Amino acid sequence: MMPVQKLPFFTQMETGDCYTMELYHDHANQRLRMDDYRGNIKKAIDRALAIAMEQGFTKVILKARNEDLSAALGKGFMLEGILSKYFKGNDAYCMAFYLTDERRTSDFWVKEDKVIQDVSEISRLIESQQIPKDYILRFATVEDAKELANLYGAIFETYPTPMNDERYIKKVMEEGTIFSVIEYEGAIVSAASAEVNEMYHNAELTDCATIPQHRKHGFMKVLISALEQELFRKNIYCSYSLARSLSMGMNAVFHQLGYEYGGRLTKNCNIWDKYEDMNIWGKDLSVK
Repeated sequence: MMPVQKLPFFTQMETGDCYTMELYHDHANQRLRMDDYRGNIKKAIDRALAIAMEQGFTKVILKARNEDLSAALGKGFMLEGILSKYFKGNDAYCMAFYLTDERRTSDFWVKEDKVIQDVSEISRLIESQQIPKDYILRFATVEDAKELANLYGAIFETYPTPMNDERYIKKVMEEGTIFSVIEYEGAIVSAASAEVNEMYHNAELTDCATIPQHRKHGFMKVLISALEQELFRKNIYCSYSLARSLSMGMNAVFHQLGYEYGGRLTKNCNIWDKYEDMNIWGKDLSVK
């Protein structure tokens, strides 16, 4: 059997005498996520923190319900942001516990505040975006997995999930993730995905990538709008995303599409070449 620390990430159900929780061991990003829990939240947190220390994680993430906010704060967690309407219409509170000062400390906080300030001054989009006539917008199928993996591998040096592996892309597609893509001369040049949570009826918009020479057309707005329409069709109204806090471009895209800023997650994941702070953006798709 492969040693635990050799697996980059896996989900584990952990059950105690008065709680059960779903933990996501993310060795690639040195973090433990409490993705779901029931029962005694304080005992569940104690167990999660013990596991984090055993495994050498530097951050523990908890999506807490409103009624558990004070219990999480009492255990040393801090509130980093809010995912509006995450739990079937109820808010999720993004809590974090840090195990090292280095992981707790942002290197660019003031600069990232300025990005949000500048983004908030951009006017929202009124009309839907159009794409040039040489390009085709469509949803991806499993047959596109290899090409998508090549696209992500070419654009991202490091990424929080193995999007450069076609087997992984096939797996997430089978689990319900939707990809919208734009093709040029038969090749995929831009892509984005919606990772659907069927239990809580929400979706995370992620995996946004465009080949550099095709970036001037504003494709992300087109791809995200297409994903939103598909989510709406599936009666999923909570759409959210995490954008790199230093990226003026992606933060502007979400602001222009009507997303609301919901806070910032310190050194949340390893992307490009370092741990990056991530901004939360959320939208209620039911509001027309």
